[in-house]
Amino acid sequence: MSPIMVTRSRTASSQEHDPYESEPTMATSPLSRVGIAAALALGLTLSGCTALFPSSAPPATDSQTGEEITQTDTDVFSLSVGQCLNDTEGTEVSEVPLVDCADEHDFEVYSDFEISGDEFPGADAIDTQADAECLTAFEQFVGISYDNSVYGYTYFTPTEGSWTDGNDRLVSCLIGDPNGKVTGTLKGIAK
Repeated sequence: MSPIMVTRSRTASSQEHDPYESEPTMATSPLSRVGIAAALALGLTLSGCTALFPSSAPPATDSQTGEEITQTDTDVFSLSVGQCLNDTEGTEVSEVPLVDCADEHDFEVYSDFEISGDEFPGADAIDTQADAECLTAFEQFVGISYDNSVYGYTYFTPTEGSWTDGNDRLVSCLIGDPNGKVTGTLKGIAK
């Protein structure tokens, strides 16, 4: 099944970026990061405990060999540039299924940045900044402009709750192929 290039957000609004359309369109099912308060209440470190458990995501299999691909649920707050993941379902997300970039995957984190400010600026303002920053980083990562690329991008952004309760300011930019999974990094792919 091909990944749908929708923005995965920690907010309630997002943008979808299909490289075959001239203008981005609004996504209808954004995802949100949640669960930080529960994890903190249990005294768990967000990045340390999830690697102990196999993924709760549906099994992923290699399309050519049919072999199962190892996935590990990882806290969405601990994502970093260079990691690869498979798509998730639902409207809120606290964990994502990480995979080795050498295996087939839906997305790669290609850039991230922090939004400044003390007060939540609103979902629209965050989406506008995320779109602009991820678009700029896209060309630097891929090696050609977004308009000339066959790949699309999406992003995770803070929700009002994660901003206020968890001091979440991180935007994670993700690249993927709207036509299916990829193998390996897309850094410098220039297509």
